[in-house]
Amino acid sequence: MAKIKGTIVVDKERCKGCAVCTSVCPCDVLSMSAEVNGKGYQVAFMANPDACTGCASCGIICPDSCITVYRQKFE
Repeated sequence: MAKIKGTIVVDKERCKGCAVCTSVCPCDVLSMSAEVNGKGYQVAFMANPDACTGCASCGIICPDSCITVYRQKFE
């Protein structure tokens, strides 16, 4: 059976630092960065990328559609 690995890309300039994505992630992949964007907001990032399953919960819940989720199968 193939395993699925996920990864996300956050549009840092659109992210407003609401942290909704971090609370909805079932695998505790996301966290808020100390880095700020041009508007002064902390942005989400993958703190634990190996745990990402590509479930897309973060991308679905993001109110500003800042998160793009990619999934890849591994044999």
